[in-house]
Order: sequence, then C-alpha cells, then structure tokens
Amino acid sequence: MAPMGIRLSPLGMAVFCLLGLGVLYHLYSGFLAGRFAFFMLSEPAAGGPETPHGSASGGAVDLRELLAVSVLAAVRGGEEVKRVREGNVLNAKAKGKTREGAEEQLTTGDLLSNRRMFYLLKSAFPAVQINSEERVDTADQETVSWDRSIPEDIKQKIQPKEVPAESVTVWIDPLDATQEYTEDLRQYVTTMVCVAVNGKPVIGVIHKPFSSYTAWAMVDGGSNVKARSSYNEKTPSIIVSRSHAGKVDQVARQTFGNKTVIIPAGGAGYKVLALLDVPEKNQEKADVYIHVTYIKKWDICAGNAVLRALGGHMTTLTGEEISYTGSDGNEGGLIASINMNHKALIEKLPDLEKTSHK
Repeated sequence: MAPMGIRLSPLGMAVFCLLGLGVLYHLYSGFLAGRFAFFMLSEPAAGGPETPHGSASGGAVDLRELLAVSVLAAVRGGEEVKRVREGNVLNAKAKGKTREGAEEQLTTGDLLSNRRMFYLLKSAFPAVQINSEERVDTADQETVSWDRSIPEDIKQKIQPKEVPAESVTVWIDPLDATQEYTEDLRQYVTTMVCVAVNGKPVIGVIHKPFSSYTAWAMVDGGSNVKARSSYNEKTPSIIVSRSHAGKVDQVARQTFGNKTVIIPAGGAGYKVLALLDVPEKNQEKADVYIHVTYIKKWDICAGNAVLRALGGHMTTLTGEEISYTGSDGNEGGLIASINMNHKALIEKLPDLEKTSHK
C-alpha cells in the first residue's frame, strides 16, 4: 500500500511562502527599528555640536571653567565700556531714582557691556541662572562663543571643582559707577562678575577697563590678588560712597576719633579694591569699607567673594552674612574688612544700621 502524503497545489505553495516571508519581515523590521533607536539615543549625531557644560538639562558645572569665562566676560564688557567712553557716545539718560532720590543713569556703555557679558556666560553655561543689573533684550541677542581655554595663571592656581548647575547663580554688573562714568571719573569704573553657590559668593572678578587691571579670586581655590601687609584698626581710614560720605563721617569720628580719614569714592568694586594690595597709582587705600544704605547685590557680590577668598569679611552692619539668592537687593548696609577684627568693628558701629533701611 502506497504511503499517505500531503500534496500542495502551486497556488497553495505560493500562499505558504508569502505568509512565511511576512512573518520574517515583521520580526526583522522590529529588530532593526530597535537597534536604530538604541543607536540614536546612545550616540551623538556625527559632526554635531558638543553639548555645553551645564546644559539646559542640568548637570554639573566646573567652577574653574566658570572662573575663566567670568574673567573673559568682565574683560569683554570692559572693552565696550572703554570704547563708548573714549568715543564720547554715552547717550546717557535717566532710568529712575534710587531710594535716596538720586537719579540713576543708563548709558550705551552699560547696555553694550551687559549684552556682551550676558551672552558670553549664557552660551558657555546655558543652565546657570544669571542676574544682571541691566535688562537683557532678546531682540539684541548676539552669538558670543567661548573656546573653553583656561588662562595659565588660573590653571596653575585653581583645581577643577564641579557643583550642581542648579546651585549656581551668576551676578553681573556690566558697568559699576555709572554716575562717575558719565562724569569721566574713569578710575572708579569697573565691570564685575560673581558666582554664588547655594547663595554663598565663591568666585569674584573685578576688572578696571581703563587700566586693564583684573582681580579675581575663588574661595578655597586661589587668587591673583592679595591683602596688604598692614591695616590701621585703631584709627582706620574708611572708604564710603561719594553720595553718603556725610552720614558715615559723623559716626566714624565719634567712634574712632577726629583722626579718622573718610575717603569718598565711586563704585563698590573700586572700594573693595581699596582694601587690597592693588599695584595702581590711582587706586586709593583704605582700611574699612562701609555702606549705610540699600545696595544691589550685583554691586557687592564680586567684592564679597574676593574678600572671602582672601580671608576677609563683608557683612551687613549687624554682622549678618549676605545671601546671594532671592531678591536682588541688600537691605542691611555693609561693612567690609580684611585682616582686622571684623566683629569688633561691627560692635563699634551700632548706630549705622539704623540708616541702612531708609
């Protein structure tokens, strides 16, 4: 008896083969899609731009790199400040009044410096919060790139140190001492950048555009500036704002005696440099810096960081540390010193705090 078998017609064979090919196609196409998705997620596009440090997704920020770009930003901003002043194209106008009723000036130098500094820092560290004295107009946005090079003096003194991007706030003062700038009192003018981590000032850069002098310092890192060899604690010379000299003069003389010297000056950056060993002929020297009224944080953050890095102090008039988060103003006045008994100074000046909130 012949064995039983199954015979397929040519049409059946064709249908069977098509079904088999369909199953194989479905399985293989799913495999390829999975491999492609994995490749796209795990590999950057060929020739694509490198992800900036502190990108929009967060991540870590290297403080040494942030110091390097802060120095560059202060210098670049200073170039605009100098160019506008020397070309006498200030276009100065009033932008409002201070709490004391003094008119605040705004110049082309403020705006161009701000634009250059802000976009350089933002392009290098897009995830970092940046607070500036002047408003940033998105219509004037410019592309300012940083090649990520670090100057040799920073490389030699500062080690890399990473912190979470969300803990960082950068404070920019694109032109400190605008009033003096309009009066052509160039020695007082500075551009400044400060980096605060969790509200504490850790990096400070103070640049003088008209002499090309730059002071920088990083807390627990290093600096290119130092304290002077001696200070007069008994009858200190006190540097104060030009507009508030009279208020400090009376109390200071009552506290330290008639031999106390009061130095009226413009610009918070200039006043901090007066406490340090700055090799410039037109930089005055002082032992203590006092401010008795409300002051913006971008005016004082860089100086605060520099002093902290060198072992000095900048506090409110009651001795409280100034936090560089939240509001942009400091209500408690300030007293700054280095290599002196800061607490004793505060105890000698109790009456100044009463005027700081006015």
